[in-house]
Amino acid sequence: MSLNFVTDKVNLRVDGRVATLEMNRPESLNAMDIDLIKGLVCNLKEISESDDIDIVVLTGKGRAFSAGGDIKTMLSNMNESDFLPVMDWISELIITLYSMPKITISAVSGAAAGLGFSLALATDYIIVDKTSKLAMNFIGIGLIPDGGAHFFLEKRLGETKAKQVIWDGKAMGAEEALKLGLIQEVAEGELQEALEARCSDWLSRPVQAMIKTKKILAEKNRPQLLKILELEKHAQQKMRETLDHQEGIKAFIEKRKPNFIGK
Repeated sequence: MSLNFVTDKVNLRVDGRVATLEMNRPESLNAMDIDLIKGLVCNLKEISESDDIDIVVLTGKGRAFSAGGDIKTMLSNMNESDFLPVMDWISELIITLYSMPKITISAVSGAAAGLGFSLALATDYIIVDKTSKLAMNFIGIGLIPDGGAHFFLEKRLGETKAKQVIWDGKAMGAEEALKLGLIQEVAEGELQEALEARCSDWLSRPVQAMIKTKKILAEKNRPQLLKILELEKHAQQKMRETLDHQEGIKAFIEKRKPNFIGK
């Protein structure tokens, strides 16, 4: 994978020891197309090499964190040779974020859905605005979660509850997600204020010890996450070929309830 990639779909800001990566497709609720995904990967890898940054914050510009995968990619009739490289970039994004030697935070306002929710789950800490909605809603268009969601949901919820969240595919409010254990904090006031307080608290601690703990656990879990990402990639390719997926996309576009037939 070439990392010589420049895009205006990701904004990077550095304030002292904190780097903020902002997804910059507000007109599409920061839906993740291949350029946005590549932009995140390249920025994260560059940040990983910096000794001056200890905390990385992921946010979305505008009204949402991320509405998920770009619908145009789902609509395209790309063949396996085109689709699998996109999934490889998603895997690279998730494993880079999960393993990087920095403390990572997702600051979520608005929607975090589908792949956008998977991205947030790959970070160490999720803080959300009290009006946010979170949804692992792949099932609504006849797909399975990707972006390592099977790994992260099973880790946070256990197998039984993870399956329930995946199969239900419903949008959850901030308090429900907190109660389930999917997120760590709901901002009592402004999201930015809560985020700054969290960063300030961590920067006053021996943060290298925190990062070392993260690295030990990430190294232990990395083989399982890589396996899940590979399984998701090939299963998603199969799901794209189903009649239910085609119906799910058509119903989404037509703003109606899909008529699934189990095929």
